[in-house]
Amino acid sequence: MDTIFAQATAVGRAGVSIVRVSGPGAHLICEQMVGKLPEARGSALRMVRDREGGFIDQALVLRFDGPDSFTGEDVIELQLHGSIAIIKRVLSVLGQFEGARLADPGEFTRRALENGRLDLVQVEGLADLIEAETEAQRKQALRVLTGALGSKIEEWRRALIRAAALLEATIDFADEDVPVDVTDEVRSLLSGVEAALVYEIKGTNAAERIRSGFEVAIIGAPNVGKSTLLNRVAGREAAITSNIAGTTRDVIEVRMDLGGLPVTLLDTAGIRETDDVVETMGVNLALRRAADADMRVFLMEEGDALPMQLEEGDVVLRAKGDVGSSDIPSVSGKTGQGVDSLMDQIEERLSTLASGAGLATHERHARAMDVSLRNLISVKELLNRGPDEYEIAAAELRMGIYALETLVGRIDAENLLDEIFSSFCLGK
Repeated sequence: MDTIFAQATAVGRAGVSIVRVSGPGAHLICEQMVGKLPEARGSALRMVRDREGGFIDQALVLRFDGPDSFTGEDVIELQLHGSIAIIKRVLSVLGQFEGARLADPGEFTRRALENGRLDLVQVEGLADLIEAETEAQRKQALRVLTGALGSKIEEWRRALIRAAALLEATIDFADEDVPVDVTDEVRSLLSGVEAALVYEIKGTNAAERIRSGFEVAIIGAPNVGKSTLLNRVAGREAAITSNIAGTTRDVIEVRMDLGGLPVTLLDTAGIRETDDVVETMGVNLALRRAADADMRVFLMEEGDALPMQLEEGDVVLRAKGDVGSSDIPSVSGKTGQGVDSLMDQIEERLSTLASGAGLATHERHARAMDVSLRNLISVKELLNRGPDEYEIAAAELRMGIYALETLVGRIDAENLLDEIFSSFCLGK
């Protein structure tokens, strides 16, 4: 296996930049550049030189011996001054050594997976942690990265392997006197895993929304103040406002951190009947995005009809609250009246949705767990039909175990790896 290297920090000038080297030649190569290496898991200040002995920089050298490193291999990290020229020169010198090459995107993490330092779910958790923008995203990603979901999956897998072993024993001794009927224990094991899968699948949608962000759509007729409200919340001119009906044609998005949750506010086209082809497209898009949003804020004026059916958690407000009065709560993007109260309502609603989040954070997780769940349900149905169906039940149970093993990358994950690791930077 090649020794790989890459810059592990962002490209550009900085106080400190890190170059990571991993693989069978990491220690030998770096020893030729910095001299004597520190002890394992230790650090030392060293002069970094090229192959001709030319001085490049002074660096803090960190040494990690495999398998007790991030990749499971021998690893050296060079903490250098964050000069573009220094990093360029160090990478150039590293590339001159036989068997050493620049790492592919995500290759350090991929080696961690291949060497058993991380499972596939943890890899996805690491990617989510790197991308985290809010406190809720950080906490959720850390739960996955630290192995909480992987540990649960391993518990389920062990229970199903136990159930499979009992079922296989029943089949093997079908023509003999088996001292104990094991089907009750098999059913108990299956029921326990089934309940856990149902719970996790149910929480996947909320967890995925924490990861990717919640959406809140502002809906109403033309000129009710949707864009003005969006601009007030954003604190900038995110949307063009005018007295001309139909100004907003496309969906305008403003992303924000609301109570630690990632939230995107959607300013949509005014809902009305129109002969304008482009405006009609905007209205249809507005209705589609509103239907898919996690929450809708309806801005209404006297006599307006709701453009779509209310759902749980939606908010209806009188628009232009700075003008006139009403029995229903109002809001004004122009003056800020009622805006704080609206944001509190949005935060409360989305926090309620987020509270149902499970450990599974990706649609892929939900699909794999759903496959396993359907296999377990099928196994229980086959058991109820009697011993003649036990062999088919055992095959279904093996498929359920297989789905869970695929989830953590134990088997048949190759098709997923290129897609997952392509999102990582070179130094990770």
